[in-house]
Amino acid sequence: MQFTSPNLIATGALFSYLLSSAALASISTQGQSQDAQGSVSREEMWAAPTTEDWAKPCLIPWQRNFNDALAVSLRTGRAILVCVNMDGEIASEHYAGVRYRSQEIADLYEPYVTVIASVYRHTPRDHDEQGQRILCPRFGSVTCGEHIAIEPILYEQYFDGTRVSPRHIMIELDKQEVYDVYYAFDTASVFTRIRTGISQRVIKPNPEPKGDRALQERLASHDQADRTFVETHYTTGDKKVRKDMLLKAQVLGSKAPLQLLRLALFGLDTELASLARQSLAVSENPAAIDLITLALGVPMPAVERESLLLALERLGATDPRGKTLAVVHRGLGSESASLDAARWNESLRQVAPEAPRPAPEERRRAVEARVSYASAVAGTQPDDATAQLELAEALLAMALDPAALWTPWNSRGQVKRLNALRFKDAEAATENAIEGGLVNWRTDTALALCKWYLGHPAEAHKFATKAVADIPPGQQSWNAMAVLSLFAHGRKQAINEATLRGNDWPPEWLADIHAAYGVLASHPEANAQHVIDHYDFLLDLGANTPAQQTLEAGLTRFHSSPPLHQRLRAFLLRAGGPLRLEEHYRNRAQQPSAGEHRDWFAAQASVIAAEVWRTAPAPEAQAAAQGEALAAYLRAEESYAAWIERHPSQADSALHFIMLSMAGRGRVLTNQGNLSEGSALLIEAIALRPLSAASPDGLGISPVNTIRELLRRARAQDQPKLVQDMSDALERLQALDPALLDVLPNERGGPRFPRRRR
Repeated sequence: MQFTSPNLIATGALFSYLLSSAALASISTQGQSQDAQGSVSREEMWAAPTTEDWAKPCLIPWQRNFNDALAVSLRTGRAILVCVNMDGEIASEHYAGVRYRSQEIADLYEPYVTVIASVYRHTPRDHDEQGQRILCPRFGSVTCGEHIAIEPILYEQYFDGTRVSPRHIMIELDKQEVYDVYYAFDTASVFTRIRTGISQRVIKPNPEPKGDRALQERLASHDQADRTFVETHYTTGDKKVRKDMLLKAQVLGSKAPLQLLRLALFGLDTELASLARQSLAVSENPAAIDLITLALGVPMPAVERESLLLALERLGATDPRGKTLAVVHRGLGSESASLDAARWNESLRQVAPEAPRPAPEERRRAVEARVSYASAVAGTQPDDATAQLELAEALLAMALDPAALWTPWNSRGQVKRLNALRFKDAEAATENAIEGGLVNWRTDTALALCKWYLGHPAEAHKFATKAVADIPPGQQSWNAMAVLSLFAHGRKQAINEATLRGNDWPPEWLADIHAAYGVLASHPEANAQHVIDHYDFLLDLGANTPAQQTLEAGLTRFHSSPPLHQRLRAFLLRAGGPLRLEEHYRNRAQQPSAGEHRDWFAAQASVIAAEVWRTAPAPEAQAAAQGEALAAYLRAEESYAAWIERHPSQADSALHFIMLSMAGRGRVLTNQGNLSEGSALLIEAIALRPLSAASPDGLGISPVNTIRELLRRARAQDQPKLVQDMSDALERLQALDPALLDVLPNERGGPRFPRRRR
């Protein structure tokens, strides 16, 4: 039996918790398990936590990572207790929502150094804009990133290749297991083993020191209680206190607490941030790599920047990420030797506003006339190198312009064959021009494009590199844009190949890519795909801050590009969750420079925020999350209404999404047990636009599905009026179009198997 949760957020590996103590218990007849008191159900054995239970604080003081736990264990002489938990599994829910919040269990676990492992995320991020830790609402003293990151480490060392939850493992000072309790039929046996593990232990813990401890000692401590004390002391202290703490941290060298340095880096005081960077520059802790990368995202003196880059290179000796990120930031911080981006952009800024593009038919006739004229001239003057190059460029224009190709009398296959011939003819004409003594960026560009479209990417990249080195800044032609794109593509491919082979690559390659895309961002022939390619590449390299800047600059020009907005929404959700997503788009909607579609994208952001709130994985956060979802849906409907007011001709599309938003609110109310309001909303939504009744929302749930769910609950609660209302709604849809009542594939439930081929 497998227990799964729809709210699992992937964290790098595919985690499959196939069995649990509750699963094993359910194997017996009729799902019963046996304890000392007799036969009880799983629900009785592991009672589900109530809303009041989740509102209580988690009382177990978890260490932040396994290295901290080992250090505290050696210092105090206490054994480590590893606890493994899983969202949605009945016994794990009981431990997280009931037992970990019980003083009795906190006292039982107190002799141990405790760590918690869970692969589920319960908050969208681990730190806020000021660098403060955002604690996991499920486990209390750790962030979600911390309890996620510790799981693969423990799996590698102690799980024996089996992921089971809940699980309790005792580890002694020599890092050896004493016991490993899972598949238990009851909680009593687990707690008995935890109790006897301490009572039968030969090693006695070290006596706790009496009196107050020096701040320097707390700064060096790995204990989560000391770390919390240090961070609280810093945030509540004045500048003198903070500076003194950072100077004391510098004395610790690589042992300086990273969270303290994070608070200084993200504070508003530049002097304190500089002190934090100085500590990071001497760190030997691989965990400092991510913080150094974040620190490099803000302006700083060149000396400090270089010291951080040297620290990354040093840490790269044990963690390859450090080495890669050092090269990335050196490349982004240097100028390209192949392309003068500053001169290019200055020239492009002086370009007149782009004229409207001709209609496709007009463009096709112009290209055909250009090819006819160039062919005639080249035929009468075969030794004229310029005429040969003009012919090559005309053939390329015909091969690459869709308007010149897709005519009613040309099939897709015919166009492909014609294009291959045109590229070959263009290549031959370019080679004739070169033989005639004409060698410049135009010939290199023509050859690069011919080689690329004829399937020779390595040669295409070589000619593109030559062309970019000679092309005059400010060239506005399509060919200039294309060769810049090919140049960037070649550099990206070289970096990817070097990375796959584990080889070093020069920072200049990244400087070239950054410069080429920087020019394309302003080029009149470029499009949003160039911004997407640039952003995705930087993000893959871990250069998050430059990637964000690239995305924001791209949206200034291509403000109505759905793929760019999709990436922006994903970034905002990662950085600040649904609240930041909505806030950004609300502010954006107030700016006319955001484009005519600003209300539409603001509405989309609110809908996505609502759906994120609806999927709050932790029961302890669900009540508040559902309220946030309802409010976000209402804001979405307001934005769609504003869109309709500005674009009345496109009202039907907006009404479709308003209807789905209202149905989403109805689903939230239904889940909350408020069936009367939920049914009223669903009836109103169906009346607004019945044709949307079978359309799924972002969570794959259609309004009809929600009506059926509400109908089921109304019958279970014996509410005949609601049953009649929902039945009438389904009948009206049936009369309108029976297809509206079709069950969506994701709503059918049960196992799905691929259809066997005949």
